[in-house]
Amino acid sequence: MPGKMRYYTLFGLFGFLLTFAVASSSNLFMTSLIRGLIAFVVWFGLSYAANWMIGFMKEMSPASTDEDLIVPQDDEGKGGQLDLTTPDETDELNDLLKQTPGSQTGQDDFTPLNPPKLVKTPDDKDPEELAKVVRHLTEN
Repeated sequence: MPGKMRYYTLFGLFGFLLTFAVASSSNLFMTSLIRGLIAFVVWFGLSYAANWMIGFMKEMSPASTDEDLIVPQDDEGKGGQLDLTTPDETDELNDLLKQTPGSQTGQDDFTPLNPPKLVKTPDDKDPEELAKVVRHLTEN
């Protein structure tokens, strides 16, 4: 584990130096230092996570043996062919096309929407009063 910590620290130091160098050209020293420390933590964490994932994948895939690769002779032909066909529906389509619009059922249930008409009501506002309101609003 101490050897791995050295690599995590080296990756973190690399991230710190890279970020500090880029940030110091356009920022103050303390800002660059803080960003560099944040980059150190991020790079350290990324290297730790990458090492953990690689170790997990190594444990997950055991070495394949020749016995696993041998296929039994009985199952050799199974699943080798796939035949996809669609049922013939031309008669049903022709019946649908031959129907006349009057023979369709369920048309009696439809009633068109009759919304109420909008009518403008006469304004009882005096144009002078409206002008006063506009002047009052524009003063503020």
